[in-house]
Amino acid sequence: MYSIQTLNNISQQGLKLLPSTYTVTSEPGKPDAILVRSAIVDTDAYPSIECIARAGAGTNNISIDKATEKGVCVFNTPGANANAVAELVFIMLGIAARRIHQSLEFTRSLAQETDDKVLAEKVEKGKSKYTGFELMGKTLVVIGLGKIGVLVANAGIDRGMNVIGYDPFPTVGNVHYLSSKVELAHKLEDVLPQADVITVHVPLSDHTRNLIGAKQLQTLKTGVVLMNYARKGIYDDAAMIQSLTDGKVGAYITDFPSKALVAQEKVICTPHLGASTAESEENCAVMAVKQVRNYLEYGVVNNSVNFPVIEAFPQSSTRTRVIVINRDIPNMIAHITQVLGKAGLNIQSFSNESNGKIGYNMIDLEQDLPAGLEQDLRSIENVLRVRVLRYPKA
Repeated sequence: MYSIQTLNNISQQGLKLLPSTYTVTSEPGKPDAILVRSAIVDTDAYPSIECIARAGAGTNNISIDKATEKGVCVFNTPGANANAVAELVFIMLGIAARRIHQSLEFTRSLAQETDDKVLAEKVEKGKSKYTGFELMGKTLVVIGLGKIGVLVANAGIDRGMNVIGYDPFPTVGNVHYLSSKVELAHKLEDVLPQADVITVHVPLSDHTRNLIGAKQLQTLKTGVVLMNYARKGIYDDAAMIQSLTDGKVGAYITDFPSKALVAQEKVICTPHLGASTAESEENCAVMAVKQVRNYLEYGVVNNSVNFPVIEAFPQSSTRTRVIVINRDIPNMIAHITQVLGKAGLNIQSFSNESNGKIGYNMIDLEQDLPAGLEQDLRSIENVLRVRVLRYPKA
């Protein structure tokens, strides 16, 4: 029996994948796992949990360092909301390019006009203020070529734009889907001055915080459109506002409003709508629930932000699966196998993966774990957590 605590509304399409052996509640208790979207998760507040699944890509609302030190696995759902975000990027870019938001305000201002002829005259006279530009032929710079960035870059190609992609650490799996017409850049400073439009699709980290700041803004074309549907903090907002005031930046479109930004005429703020579609929320929930089930029942890890990938499922003859999670330092495997060897166990399989910080050991046995052995494994220095999963005979 497993207990899941939800900290936000999670799509029923995901929750219905949980069998009757699971209980799901939003009430505080002693959960085995947490399903969350945007709520803040301090791991210290949940001493019973084995894992946390974020139904979304960003995990800056979760105390990941604390979770890692406690041997708690943190999952996200990369790509599940990619289409929703990519579509919104071009919706909002179209709005800015054609000055739709301003023109709508203008037509609303005519609501009190009672004479259609006079209204039509005012429309014809006023529309010249809202002349925009076309996307075709413009240079789009996409920073970050993950699942979202690739979709955005390809969509730019489809719209006839010249697209330049930049990612310091691209993954083969994502780049495989990138259009061959997208030019790849090796240095960010080389591509920024070429851009008519810049959109960022990178996670927030120490390396990406204020990635676009005063120094970078000075190198841009006058009138450039900047977009942020990734994370707050990737642009230096104070420097951005100064560039808007100076006329260097033509428009800033962001999903992360602040008091300073919403007061700016050239800023278009949406209220964190990037993944807010029924389809996206459903996709994220389904992926998160599957990850939680596979982890709780089998110890399988995929799409974790703090644990290495390990996807081996137990064989039909496996009676016990022992998971040992440790700090990734030398000789840990030797210490673990020494404890198992002293117990005279016949190991069916032993898998080990590491991500440089965490070592993850998966040991399958065709027998029950001898009494006291779990505690012996826990007692090994630098072991963070031991899990014992038991399977009934077929």
